[in-house]
Amino acid sequence: MLNETLSRSVEKTDKIFVAGHRGLVGSALVRKLQQDGFAELLVRDRSQLDLRNEADVGRFFEQEKPAVVVLAAAKVGGIKANNDLPVEFLHENLQMQNSVIRAAYESGVRKLLFLGSSCIYPKHAPQPIPESALLTGALEPTNEAYAIAKIAGIKLCQAYVREYGANFISAMPTNLYGPNDNFDLLSSHVLPALLRKAHTAKQEGNRELVVWGSGQPRREFLHVDDLVAACIFLLEKYDSPEIVNIGCGEDISIQKLAELICDVVGFRGELAWDTTKPDGTPRKLLDVSKIHALGWRHRIELREGIARTYEWFLRNKT
Repeated sequence: MLNETLSRSVEKTDKIFVAGHRGLVGSALVRKLQQDGFAELLVRDRSQLDLRNEADVGRFFEQEKPAVVVLAAAKVGGIKANNDLPVEFLHENLQMQNSVIRAAYESGVRKLLFLGSSCIYPKHAPQPIPESALLTGALEPTNEAYAIAKIAGIKLCQAYVREYGANFISAMPTNLYGPNDNFDLLSSHVLPALLRKAHTAKQEGNRELVVWGSGQPRREFLHVDDLVAACIFLLEKYDSPEIVNIGCGEDISIQKLAELICDVVGFRGELAWDTTKPDGTPRKLLDVSKIHALGWRHRIELREGIARTYEWFLRNKT
């Protein structure tokens, strides 16, 4: 049985450590927490605290004594980056997770939220994917290293709950996008990559936009501000070690996504499909009935979210 003091809501006066505050999720979370009046936010960039260094992380936690931790730090990337750098994706993510989770327990953190990924589920999982699909089949080979690291993080959190009574929870977001995303074509995910490609093609007056794969795989996309709202909701309302999916419950083919992005950006040329490049998992749609039952739903629809993201891109990346 968890100590009753563990499950009280997050308070405005709590010290909250957002690990990975410069990334897509972490930066959005810091913005929202500041807007909501949380004044005791702890943030450190890599030059100040390397999360891969267990000793340094332990000292930081011992000195700062955060009450709440959101572990949003991770080495992330799209199909190419995952496929090319499996050692780095596995090793670095394990190092960061292990350091933060252990230090959180040893320093007496009241609540920790570990952010996983929908890629933890088997390549041929039932659709939509329920939380119970975890470890029921083989993973998608192109992002297996990242997925295994995330699964290890989930299991470590659950182990601390079972063995020591910690209040560590884990959420599995679907594909994310939004302000402060990675738009580097060599390492970005599909939506920001397509947005940048469409923008460049429009600027250069190209007649054709080349997209990886066949366009047939289906993906679910969630605006990062919706994820942040879900994270805060779970910190306040959810205390189970069992994982919970976060998504919108709707998916779209990559072809339709590319067409939508071109429409938002204003690129009027043709799409061409490079079928020599991998498609990845055929379909990845999360079953979000669990978080819906808890009382949370997304608010930002895909077209609106892409338009907001493109506006941010134009202000910050050109």
